[in-house]
Amino acid sequence: MSAATTTGTATPTAPGGLATTVADLFDTVPEDTAPLVLPADLVGELEVASAVITGIGVIAPTGIGVEEYWDATVAGRCAVGRPTRFDTSGYPATLAGEVPGFVARDRVPSRLLSQTDRSTQLGLVAAQEALADAGIDPNRLPDYAAGVMTAATAGGLEFGQRELGHLWHKGKQFVSAYQSFAWFFAATAGQVSIRHGLRGPSGVLVTEQAGGIDALGQARRVVRKGTPVVVSGSVDGGLCPWGWMGQLSTGRLSTATDPAAAYRPFCADADGYVPGEGGAILVVEDARTAERRGAGRGYGRIAGYAATFDASRKAEARAEAEQRPAPAAGLRRAAELALADAGIAPGEVDVVFADAAGVPELDLVEAEAIAGIFGPHAVPVTAPKTAVGRLLGGGASLDVATALLALRDGVIPPTVNVAAPAERYAIDLVVGTARPAPLRTALVLARGYGGFNSALVLRV
Repeated sequence: MSAATTTGTATPTAPGGLATTVADLFDTVPEDTAPLVLPADLVGELEVASAVITGIGVIAPTGIGVEEYWDATVAGRCAVGRPTRFDTSGYPATLAGEVPGFVARDRVPSRLLSQTDRSTQLGLVAAQEALADAGIDPNRLPDYAAGVMTAATAGGLEFGQRELGHLWHKGKQFVSAYQSFAWFFAATAGQVSIRHGLRGPSGVLVTEQAGGIDALGQARRVVRKGTPVVVSGSVDGGLCPWGWMGQLSTGRLSTATDPAAAYRPFCADADGYVPGEGGAILVVEDARTAERRGAGRGYGRIAGYAATFDASRKAEARAEAEQRPAPAAGLRRAAELALADAGIAPGEVDVVFADAAGVPELDLVEAEAIAGIFGPHAVPVTAPKTAVGRLLGGGASLDVATALLALRDGVIPPTVNVAAPAERYAIDLVVGTARPAPLRTALVLARGYGGFNSALVLRV
């Protein structure tokens, strides 16, 4: 898939061109006040403004809500099993991570139920929690002071499959008019924006399973350009036949039938990953704004971000034909660039949250990248996503949320279902039980199908 971004409205402006600060945008203003104008010198200053994460909302197979999810993650509880919303028995892969007990009508306004896909409904719940956790009341924000930047892999798959079924079996008059937008990549971003009145710069990133990090990287750019708050991250899914076949076509899904053996990255007998649904929405905020309103430093700061793209198979074949070295995989480069962006040395990183593809050749690329940067077995590495599956665009943002909680509590959650990494992977993989550790800096890695690589550095 190619990357796509949709940009919304511009930076807020101040009446009469008076000088202001980003924090001032949180002060209530009369509804009839002219738009705020940021002076050019302030915009230049904001290019290096610090972006902190002040709110987290989580919806995952192991829990709805931050603390329920975190308790399960630290305990190493696995939520992989047979999905309940459709029968997978006729497919090569049969297991998934499904959010349990989610009843949309109990959590989402009734008027939105017929308009939205399940992934959007999950996203609305996570966004509500994130804003509440940040202590931000959107109704008190002036226009254009907050935006939305999310990621999606394929949009509302379940909604789309249902409505195309109506078209095929019943006729066009039975297709919902909401199909026109409920399937779209930007549906969740749009619905979150509308529900909370967030009219600042908004958009969606489409970089498959790297998207959750890329959305946060873009959110940091928007904050640096003058928007005080951006609701960001991803909640994704697609546990339906249509979405299932799309992931099966990659050849990367595990065909194991035992949940304890299905998704085991860095193991000698790893055979793929388990798909899932869910993710995390985070509130990215200008650090000075957060400090002024009493939010302090939040959970942590986005200190560094980078993204790269792997060479295509054609480029690799061309290099081989010309007897040149094949282009290097971009994951290591993304990690190195993110560290450089953060201005830190590898030795300052306390934990790495791995992409953990579960595919041996991809696991080897990642392990070699980590060992090449930090040294063999030199930094703790973990992949708690083995408890929930890979959540498409939502997986990387959930890893970011998990990393922030690890920094908060000084504990590294375990990689479940993995007894120990194979010898060829020279990494210190945290397995078995959670590992207490003094933590200040985390590196989060993600890859998307097709060559996307992303890395994010978090500091407290």
